[in-house]
Amino acid sequence: MNHLLKLQDLTQDELYKILDLADQLKAEHKQGIHKPYLQGKTLGMIFQKSSTRTRVSFEVGMYQLGGQALFLSSQDLQIGRGEPIQDTARVLSRYLDGIMIRTFAQKEVEDLAEYGDIPIINGLTDYAHPCQILADLMTIREFKGKIKGLKMCYLGDGNNMANSLIVGCLLAGMKVSIATPQGYEPNAQVLEYAKGYDCFELVNDPKVAVKDADVVITDVWASMGDEGEAEERKKVFEGIYQINDELMSLANPDAMVQHCLPAHREEEITTSVFEKHADEIFEEAENRLHAQKAVMVLLMGDNKNS
Repeated sequence: MNHLLKLQDLTQDELYKILDLADQLKAEHKQGIHKPYLQGKTLGMIFQKSSTRTRVSFEVGMYQLGGQALFLSSQDLQIGRGEPIQDTARVLSRYLDGIMIRTFAQKEVEDLAEYGDIPIINGLTDYAHPCQILADLMTIREFKGKIKGLKMCYLGDGNNMANSLIVGCLLAGMKVSIATPQGYEPNAQVLEYAKGYDCFELVNDPKVAVKDADVVITDVWASMGDEGEAEERKKVFEGIYQINDELMSLANPDAMVQHCLPAHREEEITTSVFEKHADEIFEEAENRLHAQKAVMVLLMGDNKNS
């Protein structure tokens, strides 16, 4: 594993290696142990999309690992004034030990990896959100004691979360059921990937998708960049693609709920369900820190941790 661009690039062994190390780092963190796995290393963090969890978790994570993080807004970089991503990659590779980028186009992440010679981490694109799904899988295993054989149901927009959940959960050995409105399906490349698994289904009816689910996940109806479609999307999603008590009654009785946050309560999830599952949701948010620390250690460290 040289980069984390999208989950399709990982093997199942690599995926579980990240999760196992994340568990180890979380345990050390809870004991107040912060080993300097990345002492003297610097992570550049390029942000072309706003962020709460991504920025704070990567910055704190690098500090706890003994390194430092540089916040690089696109407004402050020459990339914001038209410098090609290829040149940015070549220059930053000579200063930094790794780059995390949160942007719109997946191609920008791929180009950084192609033209640079340091590890690139996808902090979010319109296509994929791999770090979030690593945190989700970590949380699921924490609460359920396992991942393989469980059923994950996602309902809502076929966005970057849906794309990465499909890949990550299938790769981890889960059954996957996705419910989206017609015209809002996940990316075609992801659906092609899912054809290799007989434990995947894509439907329009959330009540069908959520049946016997162990984990129920959703996201906002209009992601960053889709705000102009918010009202139109609300007409399509409202009253149907919402995690509520009625829908949860169709899942397994001990089903857990995940949400990548921020949540629009009473839209994609009711306040009642959110609060019932708040411990799971905010543990998921915390696990962004630990999962991303694992990714950084594996990509940027000397790998001498055991």
